[in-house]
Amino acid sequence: MAARGLLEGLEQKAHRIGAGAARELAGLDETGAAKRALDILGEAGLLAWCVPRSEGGADASELCPADTVSVRALCTLRRALAYHSGMLDVMGVMQGLGSFALARAGDAALRSQELPRVVRGERICAFALTEPGAGSSLGDVSTRAERTRAGWRLNGAKTFITNAGIAHFYTLLARTSGQAGRSGHEGLSMFFVPEDAAGVTATRFEVLAPHPIGDLLLTEVELPGDHLIGEQGAGLELALACLARFRTSVAAAAVGFARRALDASRLHLKTRRQFGKPLSAFQGLAFDVAEMDTRLRASELLVDEAAAAVDAGREATAEIARAKLYATETASWVCDRAVQHHGGLGVKRGEIVERLFRDVRALRIYEGTSEIQKLILAKELFGE
Repeated sequence: MAARGLLEGLEQKAHRIGAGAARELAGLDETGAAKRALDILGEAGLLAWCVPRSEGGADASELCPADTVSVRALCTLRRALAYHSGMLDVMGVMQGLGSFALARAGDAALRSQELPRVVRGERICAFALTEPGAGSSLGDVSTRAERTRAGWRLNGAKTFITNAGIAHFYTLLARTSGQAGRSGHEGLSMFFVPEDAAGVTATRFEVLAPHPIGDLLLTEVELPGDHLIGEQGAGLELALACLARFRTSVAAAAVGFARRALDASRLHLKTRRQFGKPLSAFQGLAFDVAEMDTRLRASELLVDEAAAAVDAGREATAEIARAKLYATETASWVCDRAVQHHGGLGVKRGEIVERLFRDVRALRIYEGTSEIQKLILAKELFGE
């Protein structure tokens, strides 16, 4: 009961913050909106739920047994924030995804220097895995880190890195031994890379739904020894631990976007009249809304199941894959139907459903595509 009350209070607070901030953020440019979103989340104390208590974060002991980040808290926040603002959602979760490896295995002095400032929104984080030739398969990572007398030297390129160009640091996967390819999962290590290190170049590009994202080029980047996060060669394990902790929250964000789309459809169909009666009186449209609600509720239950399993420390590979697959695919379908219900208004730039249609599309791709989730789930079902 205590956990339930905590989550309900967190959800109410996130909705209140989101409702108050959405209009302001919508009026800012991409960079301005991203930084302002972090300020708002930091001032409200919501970023604390992205960092373990031992590192200055929130006390999640009522939700999960270990000193870590609660997935149920993350999902609660993302579901509420995404309902109001895609920028609030993405900037909030990136503080956790971009710092989790550091919190889990980073140098103690580096953790104490950086993580309290992450909680306050003063340091912007990024998580750098993807490369031009390495997406779903991390064994193809070719960015290389070589030992030097003073520490490490990094060369390589990353792409589709959220917060590229505004991040203060990157937790970055690089190869310390072996070769990229089918057997390249060994020899990967995680590094803390400051954005102002000589040889780090970020180049922004635009995607369907606006948020800071871009390429990262590393040219002869020199790092001290304590910027290796965890043990050499343990980078893949760290990267997968980050994804396992945060992937379910992608499904929760999908639920938040889709819930807003459903609410917009209900309102429009009740108030818009055609042929002398409200659109909601047409059985085909009413059936649409009924199915949207049912699929969305199923998504919510799958998210809740996966989040509870991870918080309890149980093996939840199948539960996470189901939630990520079903919730993101359902959100795209729900938002598409909402656009259809609005007719011409549905594709007018600036309308709520038009924005939501763009917001949800990337969720079926990042942190494991729908196809990857099917592969994971199939392997679980066949016991492979």
